[in-house]
This record gives sequence, structure tokens and C-alpha cells, in this order.
Amino acid sequence: MTEEQEKTRGFKVEDRRRFSPEGEPRPEHADRDETETQSSESKAQTTEARRAERERPKLDPTGAEISFSAFIVGLSTQALVHLGEIPDPSTNLVARDLNAASQVIDILGMLEQKTRGNLTPEEERLLASILYDLRMKYVELTRAGLS
Repeated sequence: MTEEQEKTRGFKVEDRRRFSPEGEPRPEHADRDETETQSSESKAQTTEARRAERERPKLDPTGAEISFSAFIVGLSTQALVHLGEIPDPSTNLVARDLNAASQVIDILGMLEQKTRGNLTPEEERLLASILYDLRMKYVELTRAGLS
């Protein structure tokens, strides 16, 4: 190989550090820093917008706020329908299905266990109160032999 070929064959070392040894930004990176600053500001705004969206109360199709408490009350209403305590909203008839009631009560119990430590004190009291009432009604009906 000739000396000329060896020079072109090698590799080139390029310093890509953003700051000089004195700590000053290098000119080739100055405009890049501004772009990254603008990009990080827009990311922060996007993140803030997403957080606000998550924290804003959601509404169901009827316009009511969807919350954990509303969800629990909805499940308890299903259990009361199955226990024969209130009429079924779709048929307006009272019917008992203790197996279905037991399943809904068990779901509420599972939610109580799985959400322990993650609920507000009001949500914890609501869930405990609903579970106690439903379990007592269920036991009362099963002891009476009603099905």
C-alpha cells in the first residue's frame, strides 16, 4: 500500500462534545441547545395537558361524573336488584337471584382488597358500609331459605 492509500483508509476522530474544555458551549451546538430547550418546554406543556386531562372528572353518557364511588354504588344497586330489594330497572319486576347477588358482593369484596391503601377515607367508608349491608341482607335471605 502506498502512503496516500493509508491516509484515506483510516478513520477520522471527531469531537462531538457540546462544551469546550473551558465549559463554553461550542458554536456548532449552540443552535441545537436552543432547539432542545424549546422541545423540552413543549414536552412539559404536553405532559401538563395530559395530567390535566386525567384529573378532569369524566362524564358518562347521562352527564353524571364517573368516579370510584359512583362505580361502587352502581355495583351495589345491581346486588340489591339480585337480592330482590329493588325492582329491576329494565323490567320493573322484583326477582331474586342469590347466586348473582353473591357474585356481585364477592366482586365488591375483591375491590376492597385490591384497592386497600389507594382509596380516600370516604371511599373506604362507603365501600365498607355497602359491603356490610349487602352481606347482612344476603345472610338474612339465605338463612330464611329464600331464593
